[in-house]
Amino acid sequence: MDKPVCFIDTGSDGKLCVQQSALQILQQIQQPVVVVAVVGLYRTGKSYLMNRLAGKQSGFALGSTIESKTKGIWMWCVSHPTKEGTTLVLLDTEGLGDVDRGDPKHDTNIFSLAVLLSSTLVYNSRGTIDNKVVMELQFVTELSDCIKVKSSNKDADDSSEFVKFFPSFIWAVRDFTLELKIDGKDVTEDEYLEFALKLKHGTSRSVIEYNFPRECIQKFFPSRKCFTFPFPTAPENMSSLESLNSADISSKFLKVTDNFCQFVFDDSCVKRLKDGYTVTGRVLGHLAKTYVDTISSGAVPCLENAVIAMATIENEAAVKEGLQVYQSGMEKLKDSFPLELKDVSSEHQHLSSTATQAFTKRSFSDTDGKYLKSLEENIIKLFGEYLCQNEQASKKRCEEILSSLSAPMMKKLKQGFYTKPGGYDLFCKDLEDIVKKYNSQANKEVKAEEVLEEFLKQKSVDSEAILQADKKLTEKEKKIKKEKEKAALLEQEIKARDEKQRQLEEKMEAEKQSNEERMRQMKEKMDVEMRLQREEAVRAMDSKLREQADLLEKGFKEKADRMGQDIEEFKKRNTEAESNRAREFAAILGSSERRHEEFMATMQQQHREYMTAMQQPKPNEDSGGCSIM
Repeated sequence: MDKPVCFIDTGSDGKLCVQQSALQILQQIQQPVVVVAVVGLYRTGKSYLMNRLAGKQSGFALGSTIESKTKGIWMWCVSHPTKEGTTLVLLDTEGLGDVDRGDPKHDTNIFSLAVLLSSTLVYNSRGTIDNKVVMELQFVTELSDCIKVKSSNKDADDSSEFVKFFPSFIWAVRDFTLELKIDGKDVTEDEYLEFALKLKHGTSRSVIEYNFPRECIQKFFPSRKCFTFPFPTAPENMSSLESLNSADISSKFLKVTDNFCQFVFDDSCVKRLKDGYTVTGRVLGHLAKTYVDTISSGAVPCLENAVIAMATIENEAAVKEGLQVYQSGMEKLKDSFPLELKDVSSEHQHLSSTATQAFTKRSFSDTDGKYLKSLEENIIKLFGEYLCQNEQASKKRCEEILSSLSAPMMKKLKQGFYTKPGGYDLFCKDLEDIVKKYNSQANKEVKAEEVLEEFLKQKSVDSEAILQADKKLTEKEKKIKKEKEKAALLEQEIKARDEKQRQLEEKMEAEKQSNEERMRQMKEKMDVEMRLQREEAVRAMDSKLREQADLLEKGFKEKADRMGQDIEEFKKRNTEAESNRAREFAAILGSSERRHEEFMATMQQQHREYMTAMQQPKPNEDSGGCSIM
């Protein structure tokens, strides 16, 4: 994108709506995304910072009056400057506290969407972090009412789960003129932030109010940092950065801004959903649509419901994508039909593995294995269809070879060339030559033996007539030759059956290897999901333990004790969730293995039925024929 576009705007009915043009842009982004959103009071210079993060001096609208310039949420997608193969999505939000807005919930909705969509949330303020500034961040205190993690237990407080899914938090303090010292000692910016967020003792209502936003920031954003912008070179009559011309901006400030950009790039991670699923631009668009539609309906956005809706969309698409990979590859192979069975099976194994990779890369939360099952069954069905098409092509080629080789014989038959004494031996000699040449030309065809068997059975009718008409042979000689011919036909029939059995074993081996590779990939994906789930739990637990330690340090023993109970309950839920997920994975793998065994048994049963049908007597099967072996 060479410039930002409106992502989420307010419709004519006053409700938020996602812009279709922005969704179309996101739909094309298949890379993982790092989503940086900036929030803060209007007229504090948020847009300028976002332009710098985009590597530009302009782009997001910069205002020069007291009214808010940015309306809704604007988006700018650029290549990430430090993370290869990743897209940086910048979200510039409408300034909070705009007096022109009549809807008191509008600011809360904008703030909630910034939290839900970003992987890094930058809060932009000016001056210092004091009680007044902390109180201006009142939207944090409303998050537990505006966002739900789980759809069940509507009245339960699930805010303790937010830490698993909320973005990292950067407090950018503009026009900072204080010395970074506490009790006369130099401190870092992060230490300054933690000092400003310390809970304070007191019984008055005002102290309680001051503590609540601090407590919420600590609770919801355990990963938090601070960046200060000293601005000693700003003209005294300038109250906003946007009003400065590029010539007025000092090199020192540009350097600080560049440092901020690098700070954000280093601290920002790829956006992820539950169980560590990586968000692409396409997924981000779906999430935004889901959240905005929910808010516009008057309901509370639910992370669990959004993931379920997202999983349905992505899993269905993952199955289609996997099948497309498999089918497009087999269609190219089809142009070369007929091929040896080993060549078709080898390509099937390769494409089946590639299709599973495409599926596992895009799918997530396939808790019951329904979509994996759909992929497996469709690939197996397609494999069977391509095998059938290869056999039909092989049969056609074999028949064409025999038709060409037997053309001179057919001409002689029509002319009655063999209806004379000694004609039977001439017929047998010509037939032997045809078979020899045929075996040389069609020896690698999957239908070679079967087509030859059918051809010889057809020619046995001519052989019987020629044998009976040959006056040179005695009745005893005819009987011996007839028995010998029957043995030759039986031998060819056995060769056709053996070849069919060999092909079955080759097909089963190919499917066995495909299934083993599919199981390996799924096991690998499940191990990654389990690891990410544990990492989420560890991060959340570390956050709670730090919060509890901070409470004890500040003397809030009662709160710390309650936090201890929450921690034990949290541990219990995480242990149960991990056990449940492990059982789900085991069930998926077990179900896949059973489907494989059932498929193999079905193949064997169909083969037995086929072989039985081949052994059934057919009309004129007892007629004689030439000895050609």
